[in-house]
Amino acid sequence: MNNRPYLMIGLPKGSLESSTLALFAKAGYPIEKSSRSYIPSFDDSALDGRFVRAQEIARYVEHGFFDCGLTGHDWVVESDADVIEVCDLIYSRASAVKSRWVICVPAASPVQTVADLQGKRIATELVASTRRFLAAHGVEAEVEFSWGATEVKVPDLADAIVDLTETGSSIRANNLRIIGEIMTTNTKLIANKRSWEDSRKRAKIEAIALLLQSALNASSLVGLKFNLPRSALADVLASLPALRNPTISSLSNPEWTAVETIIDHKLVREIIPSLKALKAEGIVEYPLNKVVY
Repeated sequence: MNNRPYLMIGLPKGSLESSTLALFAKAGYPIEKSSRSYIPSFDDSALDGRFVRAQEIARYVEHGFFDCGLTGHDWVVESDADVIEVCDLIYSRASAVKSRWVICVPAASPVQTVADLQGKRIATELVASTRRFLAAHGVEAEVEFSWGATEVKVPDLADAIVDLTETGSSIRANNLRIIGEIMTTNTKLIANKRSWEDSRKRAKIEAIALLLQSALNASSLVGLKFNLPRSALADVLASLPALRNPTISSLSNPEWTAVETIIDHKLVREIIPSLKALKAEGIVEYPLNKVVY
């Protein structure tokens, strides 16, 4: 049997690296690597890969060096890469929400709208997309590449910046004001078109997508099970959330029943006291690794 790897994966190095490693581990694909290495070690003999900057992955997938990879939708658009977007994977180093590329100016700037950027200088890492956005709004401005720490470029080195934000806290901390939004973005699993046409590779990519998505689905959920007097069952079912319906099992004592459900972890703190008030016993909350819808 040929145990050589047949699927090459591009993994994001940098800010997404640790969260990507955690996601793959939860999905059942633990990855080992040293702090200085760019080569991951998989426990699946079908897989090989490299860690590279997220900004480069879409281009490497398009050209076929990687069969698939994880990168932001923004970098697919920025590089105009011709790839298959297999699925959304909404996670980041800080949160599980989509991020936004926004145009910012100093709070005291006279610039109020995108039209006011006519003839101005804008610093950003997202150069091509910014130029396309401005052109679509009939604005001519100088857009220059920023190597990082973009927030400090205004007002001395640029009139405005285009930067990525999740919560807006960095923008507020730097006394900046948003005047426009270029796009929203999140991590995606993308695939090379030729690899996607290969049935063996496609099946493997789809399996990885399923497990990564199921691991993300589980991140905000917990399992909850308990024993309950049958007389209180109707009251509990009327208010107990579940993916569909709770699982209800009979116990040896006909006056009691066992209930099991999956709920949002934020609701547990409200539900457990209510269950206890209804004489529930043996209440157990447990973490989930994967949830497949």
